[in-house]
Amino acid sequence: MEITKNKIALVTGGSRGLGRDMALCIADKGVDVVITFNSNKTAAQDVVNLIQEKGRKAVALQLAVEDSKSFTRFKSDLEHSLKNTFETTHINYLVNNAGIGIHANIADTTLDQLDTLYDIHLKGPFFLTQELLPLLADGGGIVNVSTGLTRFALPGYGAYAAMKGAMEVFTKYLAKELGNRKINANIVAPGAIATDFGGGVVRDNEEVNDYISSTIALGRVGEAYDIGGVVAFLCTDEAKWINAQRIEISGGQSI
Repeated sequence: MEITKNKIALVTGGSRGLGRDMALCIADKGVDVVITFNSNKTAAQDVVNLIQEKGRKAVALQLAVEDSKSFTRFKSDLEHSLKNTFETTHINYLVNNAGIGIHANIADTTLDQLDTLYDIHLKGPFFLTQELLPLLADGGGIVNVSTGLTRFALPGYGAYAAMKGAMEVFTKYLAKELGNRKINANIVAPGAIATDFGGGVVRDNEEVNDYISSTIALGRVGEAYDIGGVVAFLCTDEAKWINAQRIEISGGQSI
């Protein structure tokens, strides 16, 4: 299988939040980037423009991660962009980042909420990865995204954390099954981050921010740039011997 001259990373949910910073940090490593967005095309184009200002190629493609039946069409869109923008047929890195947060105690979690979390955080990444494996170059890498909440528990995140726990197991199996293609697979687990995730509660609620900061050894909640650089490192040759690992990026939360 072809190894592209200029390496390319695909970052789902790259128009905002952690995904935006991941995409920008990956570009800083000299890697071209494809980002996906759900509905905000303007925000996605802003990220593309920033990446291009860094001297890298970039495109934004629409993707509804919760709609697994759309992945065949997305693969076709990606193949078209790879040919026309990047003059190649393969990507080197897949970053399964897109996600949402739903806060509900187990006693109050609805079937629709659980189904939504399942579709976006487990079923979607599973089948998107499956769909794109033929486009992932040998020697490439996969980075999935979990949460610190699989190690420590906070009320209201049981359903969300359960899906992320499943992703951690899925990552190990990817590493095992794709090892013969020299593809590594790892998963990062952010702690509390000040973004618009979950309605921006960590970022915008001073009381919540102060409380969580008190539980973190480094004394503050995380920022998007704390995560992006680690993901970008995993999208380099220097990280090739890191495989099947859960890497928590939480500043030492709840230790």
